[in-house]
Amino acid sequence: MNEIGVVEIATDAPIALSPYKSNRFKGNFILVDRATMSTVGAGMVIHALRRSANISEHHYEIDREARANQKNQKAKVIWLTGLSGSGKSTIANALEKRLFALGVHSYVLDGDNVRLGLNKDLGFTREDRAENVRRVAEVAHTLYDAGLVTIVALVSPFASDRDQAKALFPDGDFAEVWVKTPAEVCAERDPKGLYKKAAAGELPNLTGVGQKYETPVAAAQILDGTLSLDKNLEILISEFFS
Repeated sequence: MNEIGVVEIATDAPIALSPYKSNRFKGNFILVDRATMSTVGAGMVIHALRRSANISEHHYEIDREARANQKNQKAKVIWLTGLSGSGKSTIANALEKRLFALGVHSYVLDGDNVRLGLNKDLGFTREDRAENVRRVAEVAHTLYDAGLVTIVALVSPFASDRDQAKALFPDGDFAEVWVKTPAEVCAERDPKGLYKKAAAGELPNLTGVGQKYETPVAAAQILDGTLSLDKNLEILISEFFS
């Protein structure tokens, strides 16, 4: 309260501002708490950072198609979404093993593994989940550009986030696969003990309990998470790799 400092603010959309020294009307701002509608801060603009203003994409002569052709395969992304405990990681592991045996170059991006490194600074609020999906999607796109088959196992509960991930890829190269497992079955499995913690009030943002899961409306494939692993694996192989 009442402290003064120099801060850096990042916004999720462009905002027209001018340095305060050149325009005191367009160079000042206030911050309002959306929940209480109370003013929590006020400031003056020193300058815009414009980090990406002087950056341009460099196109290399070896492109995605050449990299994929070298491996005698087609690059694609299989995005497994579903509740925690639905079986996404288990299915992703089995699919990679099968593809490896078939000589297909692939890689799995697992939600928990990514949060141990690249995304260890993110929590589980809606905003952090959106950033989590955005970063994973960008990494998936890099692996896709390398000519690989990329398997993503990520709760990714919100449709808008999954749609933004899909928008990075050409039509047909991104397959949203919903591992549809009833919440009660996921809670019964509870391989990480998350549902038990949520019931005890220790995890307020667990998807399907304290936070909504938006079911896919146009998934490329829906897997029944109560079926055997072999059955779901054959469905994926038949649908995307036959």
